[in-house]
Amino acid sequence: MNIAVCIKPSNGEISPFDEAALECALRIGGDITVVSMCPRSNEDALKRLTRLGARAVLISDPSFAGSDTLATGYILSCAMRKLKPDLILCGRQSSDGDTAQVGPCLSAMLGMPVITNVMEMPSFDGNYAECKTRMGNEKAQLPCVLTAERIFRLRFPKLTSRAGSVEIWDNSVLGADLKRCGLNGSPTRVLKVFENKRGRRKCQFIERGELDLLIERLKNEPDKIKTEKKADKVKLKNVWTIGQVDGAEEIAESVTVIHEKDPFKIAELAEKEKPEVILWRADLEGRRNAPITAALLNTGLCADCTELETDGENLFMYRPARSGSVTAKIKCVTRPQMATVRVASEGGGIIIGAGRGVSTELDRIKAFADKTGAQLGASRGLVDDGGMPYEYQIGLTGKTAAPKIYAAIGISGAVHHTCAIENAEYIIAVNPDKNARIFEYADYGVADKF
Repeated sequence: MNIAVCIKPSNGEISPFDEAALECALRIGGDITVVSMCPRSNEDALKRLTRLGARAVLISDPSFAGSDTLATGYILSCAMRKLKPDLILCGRQSSDGDTAQVGPCLSAMLGMPVITNVMEMPSFDGNYAECKTRMGNEKAQLPCVLTAERIFRLRFPKLTSRAGSVEIWDNSVLGADLKRCGLNGSPTRVLKVFENKRGRRKCQFIERGELDLLIERLKNEPDKIKTEKKADKVKLKNVWTIGQVDGAEEIAESVTVIHEKDPFKIAELAEKEKPEVILWRADLEGRRNAPITAALLNTGLCADCTELETDGENLFMYRPARSGSVTAKIKCVTRPQMATVRVASEGGGIIIGAGRGVSTELDRIKAFADKTGAQLGASRGLVDDGGMPYEYQIGLTGKTAAPKIYAAIGISGAVHHTCAIENAEYIIAVNPDKNARIFEYADYGVADKF
């Protein structure tokens, strides 16, 4: 089998999702080509992968600089047309962009089916690939695109293996339309980047033995009344949402809910009706279908937005960037303007959020949740490690939580998690590391083991 694996090194490192995709390819076997569109400075990272027996192709050209996900998908599609693979494997998302757009976008540009969020080794039945995914079992005809979760660790090369050369492909090799590359071909534009400080609180530390009493006391506290009155804002005349999307009514005078789920039919309808804005929920389905629709419409898409604004004509989208350390304000210069919006959960009640730090204590966590009458939640790290199912994941790529009480146990406090719990009335953090970031976003802290 001829397999292409798309990876994106960042600072010379390969993301664990991309490593999982490559290991999956190695286990399938065949002729494997690692393809990466990145600066020449990452050549050594690709060269190391040739010791595993893979061919390496580095795509680099000055005209490709500044490409967003749409332009990147187009450039990679040009490379795939030259390679003609039977199977394309991608990591779920890169470690820096965190958008999960390129795989689905690439599939649409190549006219191939895509299976996202692959959880186990795929099997092959004749001309079909079958996979277990976060959304269930799926099947697609080859050639197709698969995006892998962090399901495998990449093997080490043999001591006797030697590194091969890295092929450099510029546009003289690809022959891409330069109007669709780089900044010229990128409809999403970053307008502003600023440090992410939202949701910070003043933490009062307590002893571990006081935790149960604190939760009981907070359960009986009257709900906080928010009296802040928002000024009247300029709104868009109409916004399309694919299903119900929280916050759409805040930026639009009217909202048209589209119940169609097929991205090809949505694109066809959008071509006909010409909406100004289309919003998706940033759940598994939305993160797969929105990039396909964007590729079909040749328009921009901003993923996992935490806030939306408008001046009545343009949509301004805010999302964490650079692994969540900053927030970027983004504009789309094409129409329709499209975004996936962070999924909101129901408010009220208690949620116990478990992190990777208590992966060996999940039975105690579940017993504690039962005792306090709480729902369970999980960090992305714990879910990626298989400790809890995806539907429990709280964070930028999961769901938001707005309970009365959120207890984060064994969670370090990465931005993609704290931005999803900032609307909880009370946040309690339990972590033996008193310097853990989670305490900056908690009302109460226990600097001890659970």
